[in-house]
Amino acid sequence: MTADGIKALQQELAPYWDPEYRYSLPPAFYTDAGWLGFETETLLKREWLCLGRVDEAHNPGDYFTLEVLGEPTLVVRGDDGRLRVLANVCRHRNMPVAAGHGNRKRFVCPYHAWSYRNDGQLLRAPYLEKQVDTADCALPELNSEIWQGFLFVNPDGRAAPLAPRLSGLDDILKNFHGEEMRQVFVAEETWEANWKCLLENFMEGYHLSRVHPQTLGGRTPTQLCEKLPGGEAYTGYRAHYPETAPLRGKCHADLTDLEKNCSTLFSVFPAMVASQASDVLVYLFLQPAGADRVRIRWGMALYDSDMPAAEIRSRIELWQAINAEDRDKLARLQTALHSRHAVSGPLAPDDFEGTLRDFYGFLVKRLGPRRQPGTTRTAIE
Repeated sequence: MTADGIKALQQELAPYWDPEYRYSLPPAFYTDAGWLGFETETLLKREWLCLGRVDEAHNPGDYFTLEVLGEPTLVVRGDDGRLRVLANVCRHRNMPVAAGHGNRKRFVCPYHAWSYRNDGQLLRAPYLEKQVDTADCALPELNSEIWQGFLFVNPDGRAAPLAPRLSGLDDILKNFHGEEMRQVFVAEETWEANWKCLLENFMEGYHLSRVHPQTLGGRTPTQLCEKLPGGEAYTGYRAHYPETAPLRGKCHADLTDLEKNCSTLFSVFPAMVASQASDVLVYLFLQPAGADRVRIRWGMALYDSDMPAAEIRSRIELWQAINAEDRDKLARLQTALHSRHAVSGPLAPDDFEGTLRDFYGFLVKRLGPRRQPGTTRTAIE
């Protein structure tokens, strides 16, 4: 896409400055590879992205690796107890120094055996001891932040702190004490959908009764959804349970009856979604793998540290079934978004799709034309 094409799409975001404009994004925002490149450079690399839960690297030496927008990344807890996000790129000839997950006192590059401590500091460069000062060489550390037990990274290192932007969401979630939940499952998958389609799908209750009648609809019917106040960097809604719903498992004593009888779904913009119930927390970190594909890293954490293995497996299988239902629908949606008949459709009432309006408001501020103070006019810089 040319620069003029990007500017034309930016201008199509202008109506979303108006909080009363209640339509989905035009189809090109979900299908155009050029626009995706603009999103990646202008939005995703400049914001806070969730990598997972801090207890994935609970003990000194624990680590896991992943790619973040194409960057090889190493998450490791050092012997000093500090959790770091490091570039997984050897300072010699750029080989990844770690793979998978596990526990290490040191990392040895598989190419030329340069070795690093688990805080990223270089230990040894074979046959180059006189040329390389180990005290002045380390794997680059990326800007990271911990919030509610989640680990976030800011790829370009220049974003404002995350936590102050989520204070309103903290108030909503505080009684759940999600930071005390323990990770029991994590997986990576690639779906045939634009990353924004998956975020929108997770964050609206309009589809629950239709798409998940067996897995979710009976417990969280569409008509009982309630939008929560959004903020600068988040949105959310409550999926209330019917009065006939069975009680869930062990939970924190601070929870109110209302909080025990609903799931609180939230998104930390731009690319993290989660479902917080009294006893279970499920999250997804989204990153594009192309305009029509999204790579997700999703996991589950539980409040009950003594939950039997069979029950844990049952919880995981339920969410695998939920995800499979969404994955099928989103693949079909992505195909139809390329149709010349695809439209920017009207949004359902706030309790059902108001969270999407919050997301679009975030996008227009980051990607759309600049709004001229005191007027309704916009301009592209």
